[in-house]
Amino acid sequence: MSSCSDYLDKQPDDQLTLDMVFNNKTNTEKWLAGIYYAIPDPYSYGDVDPQGDDMCPSPRWEQFGFKVIAYQVGNFSPSSIWTKNYWNTLPQKIRSAYIFLDNVKPLPDQGLSEKEAEYMKAEAKFLIAYYHSLLLTYYGAVPIIRDDQDVSSDNLMVKQEPFYDVVDWINNELLEAAKVLPPNYAEPKKYGRATSVMCLAIRAKLLLFAASPLVNGNTDFADVKNCDGTPIFSSTPDHERWNDAAKACKELIDLAEANDYGLYYEYLSDGSIDPFMSYQNAIMNRYDEGNREILFARPKAAYDGYDYVTQPRGTGGSGAVGVTQSLVDAFFMKNGKAPILGYSDANNTPIINPESSYTESGFSTTDEVRKTRWKEVKGNSLAEQNKVTLAGTYNMYCNREPRFYVSVMYNGSWYNRSSRLTNFYYGGADGGPTHDAPQNGYLVRKKVDPNADPVNKVYKLRSGILYRLAEAYLSYAEALNEYDYTSNVTTIVKYLNLIRERAGIPQYGGSGLEIPENQEKMRDMIHQERRVELNCENGIRFDDIRRWKEGFRIDGKFWGMNFNGTLKSDNAADPLAYFVRTTYQTRKFKSYWMPIPQDDMDKNPNLRQLPGW
Repeated sequence: MSSCSDYLDKQPDDQLTLDMVFNNKTNTEKWLAGIYYAIPDPYSYGDVDPQGDDMCPSPRWEQFGFKVIAYQVGNFSPSSIWTKNYWNTLPQKIRSAYIFLDNVKPLPDQGLSEKEAEYMKAEAKFLIAYYHSLLLTYYGAVPIIRDDQDVSSDNLMVKQEPFYDVVDWINNELLEAAKVLPPNYAEPKKYGRATSVMCLAIRAKLLLFAASPLVNGNTDFADVKNCDGTPIFSSTPDHERWNDAAKACKELIDLAEANDYGLYYEYLSDGSIDPFMSYQNAIMNRYDEGNREILFARPKAAYDGYDYVTQPRGTGGSGAVGVTQSLVDAFFMKNGKAPILGYSDANNTPIINPESSYTESGFSTTDEVRKTRWKEVKGNSLAEQNKVTLAGTYNMYCNREPRFYVSVMYNGSWYNRSSRLTNFYYGGADGGPTHDAPQNGYLVRKKVDPNADPVNKVYKLRSGILYRLAEAYLSYAEALNEYDYTSNVTTIVKYLNLIRERAGIPQYGGSGLEIPENQEKMRDMIHQERRVELNCENGIRFDDIRRWKEGFRIDGKFWGMNFNGTLKSDNAADPLAYFVRTTYQTRKFKSYWMPIPQDDMDKNPNLRQLPGW
């Protein structure tokens, strides 16, 4: 055996030693880029977004192994594979970041300055904290990985630490990184690299989650302990955590606004806001196209695949990823009022708000025109008056707010690229019987390039937005309301109204729209505003449902229009009528947390699974 030692000790030609990596600027940058690679892609449609109640991939995709459908209907266990699989993938990147911290150094002769090396260390520190925040948000009980662990040692037999200990540790790491990093970079090639604004954005998100009912005094988790008997969660509510969250949101807002970040607006020639184009391009336009609303983005994203699955089937897409009826119901009317106040029975019969002017009976008799350059309904981008619905549109979709039309494609909506109405009827150009047709009568329109052409593979280049300023405003309003409605109502209304003004709907305190009179009513409006403004964005809705402890919203029957309908009719007594609320899926909510993979539970006796699994 000793005679073979020299041969066996040779380094393979295709592997680099740490010295070879960190004595070379290019290799150092590649190592750091590899750590960034685990940042989630907001254009993914097979994991977190459909786990909430906004996005609806075709339920019939389950037969092809589309895993999120199995999760939706409860066919999911610790032995199942979650597409994100954060439990296994993120610790690898965290370990890689610690190796980076231990080895990165200035290389002046290669153009890697001492300042740049310090930035890179802070970036790695940010990524370590960010990945811990993702683990904590989805698994609840997690270990803190404090260093580059020896993979051959007993250190891998980690134990889960108390929830707020992990929160405090992440909070401190983000603040430390923020002290070093700039709020933005002058060099375009650095777009997407960690900034102090990104640090404070993730911190604000984390502290809002930590203040919420799921973890702040939830007695349901009183008996959850780690392997040494230490409680993971506190059963005693700490109201000051809402104040901590509010302060974190305000610090983020102040830093962002002081450094040229702001809500994205497009204006008409008279100086008024164009709400359609503003909302659409707050998502579609890049930072280098003047979109300063983006606080945290993934520069490379799979928008082409997203555009393909959301395009109508008859236009070259697969037409299989839509939105839910409950999201359709959530959008406000153009008068700023909620159309539906709730549901009266198991048949999803809506309780219509009599002040909203909403109806879902019959079809419109005239085109509806609004002030906008949005041209998606037989329009012209040079004109400042354009149609938003055509005569013959189902009344459910008429007189709705601008964000509705930018977010939802319904049956009979105009599809500009093909110069025709969408046809989701059974047997229609975009409808069934295929598994790729929208199973509940809707497709996602938000985040989709209106000019995308899947046939010729033409797609608009854009970033994947993980956090934008609108979320910070709404989070700040929520935290202030939960902490003290009475003292903070003026500020709460200010930030809600900034969102509503950009959305082109009446603001609270004017135009006949009264300010919600107490904390509970304000909470309802903030929750609804979050759902509408942030719909189908980076799993925000799924996270909100969990942290508000509202799992009932993703349990039970899900509704849409009649997939088997062939008639343009809303006659509920006719089985061929398309425009009738119809169940398309029954879901089962199992747990507020994702399960630790069973393989890891088997390997590590120190781990404990959380309730539901």
